[in-house]
Amino acid sequence: MANAREIQSRIKSIQDTRKITSAMYLISSTKMKKSKKLLADTEPYFYTLQSLIHRILRHMPDTRHAYFDARETIPKEKRVRGLLVITGDKGLAGSYNHNVLKQAQEWMEAGKNNRLYVVGELGRAYFESRQLPIEKQFHYTVQNPTMHRARCIASTLIEDFMEGRVDEVWILYTQMINSMKTETRMEQLLPLKRENFSGISIPADIHQEEIRMVPSPEAVMDHVVPNYVTGFIFGALVESFCSEQNERMMAMQSASDNAAALLSELSMEYNRLRQAAITQEITEVVGGARAQRKKKR
Repeated sequence: MANAREIQSRIKSIQDTRKITSAMYLISSTKMKKSKKLLADTEPYFYTLQSLIHRILRHMPDTRHAYFDARETIPKEKRVRGLLVITGDKGLAGSYNHNVLKQAQEWMEAGKNNRLYVVGELGRAYFESRQLPIEKQFHYTVQNPTMHRARCIASTLIEDFMEGRVDEVWILYTQMINSMKTETRMEQLLPLKRENFSGISIPADIHQEEIRMVPSPEAVMDHVVPNYVTGFIFGALVESFCSEQNERMMAMQSASDNAAALLSELSMEYNRLRQAAITQEITEVVGGARAQRKKKR
């Protein structure tokens, strides 16, 4: 059994750790609230872009564009697939990074011709440790998701797709369902699929029957689709960031609760040791007093 000094040392160490976990909980909570507001403020713009693509396809169903090119002439086993993986820069976030990396590994094992685009330091370390080549890593993006960083990522992915270096572009990110649940999502960014835009609802007060695109529908698509892809990536970055902070909040809350329970147990053990020590001292004093009385007699 540990002595009182050792227990006091453990109590001090756990108290210091609990201060850190409590501070990390508050920081993650603040970051998550800020990011959720940012996402809510920008969502209407990108929903409008989706509606615009839907309008173009509905009015001009025969429109052909490279963004919709499924490259059916290339056999499936020979297609080059690109995957944008969004992980965190740091751990201590529960199963957040593990779930993303596990699904990324399964996706890569399902095909041979893969190109990796990584966001997050932990993702880079994971793939490099397994000697999997990374096409490009986007630094300083996870902790500060912005439109500029999303646009840089979209530009790289679109350029590789248009120049034929990849035939498909996928994105793997984490979506926050609610404050208690997150899940990883795999979505195809390119080529776009017409059926993905067929079910989009458009407000009734917007006139839909007449549309004219200048100089051409293709030129409009050249402008709209990159913004749409940028918006999708930005949304995924913010969703992932919110999910990471939420997972970290739960992990830190659990750590703080465990620390409190452990402190309670150690305090009871320390008090028992003190009580035993005091009892022993009293017993020794009483025994000494009795011995003195016997001597006098």
